Amino acid sequence: MIQQLDNNYKIKHIMQPKLLSILASALLFMGCVSNKKMIYFQESEQIKLNQTLLNFEPEIQPGDLITILVSANDPLSAQTFNLYETTSVTATPILLPYLVNSEGTINFPVLGKLKVTGFTTQQIGDQVTEALTPYLVAPIVNVRLTNFKITVIGEVKTPGTYTIPNERITIVEALGLAGDLTIQAKRKSILLIREQNGKRDFVTIDLTNKEVFNSPYYYLAQNDVIYVEPNKTKINSSAVGTGSGILISSISVLISLIAILSK
Repeated sequence: MIQQLDNNYKIKHIMQPKLLSILASALLFMGCVSNKKMIYFQESEQIKLNQTLLNFEPEIQPGDLITILVSANDPLSAQTFNLYETTSVTATPILLPYLVNSEGTINFPVLGKLKVTGFTTQQIGDQVTEALTPYLVAPIVNVRLTNFKITVIGEVKTPGTYTIPNERITIVEALGLAGDLTIQAKRKSILLIREQNGKRDFVTIDLTNKEVFNSPYYYLAQNDVIYVEPNKTKINSSAVGTGSGILISSISVLISLIAILSK
């Protein structure tokens, strides 16, 4: 009986510290994440912003939908150059968009074919205004891109496709629309996929570096896709199915053993 008590005493005072050490190491491993991998826009020095980026405007591409509203001193004369749809006599006319074809053109009333791809909405408006001068007194042309959209997928809270009404959005704002990155997202390798002029670009952006504000890809273009890659923890947990659950279960067992041996 004395020998058995002595053995229990040895188990309690030898094994308990080891179990506590294992438990502490496991908890430390779970909670230890480098700040360098998590914090956005690191380093304290000032960044001089590129003035070209501040004036960024997207260029029209094939497949875009644009509306062109023409007004002038004589409203009746301007109506000829507006593409309206009326469903009934009393209904308010709806301004219809132009679909930019594969050749990069639209068919505009009176003026005929107009090349619009590669130009901003402001540039198109200026060109149409000049072309309408022989027909209208003091014409005013307002051009809008109506289907400007971006897609955010991967490790964000609310992935999806978002329509942008003002035709201007940054990568930071896009990630904000998607609810920000999850804790399991890689912040140093955000993949931006952009297709323009028949070419597809794949660009990696580091959100932990302030230089992102000077990136030529800081402002997004029509149909840009942002993919947020999962970190190794997420990949490893997916590989084992419930990796974190197994670790938590193991820690629970260790806690139970310590409780038993401490009695």
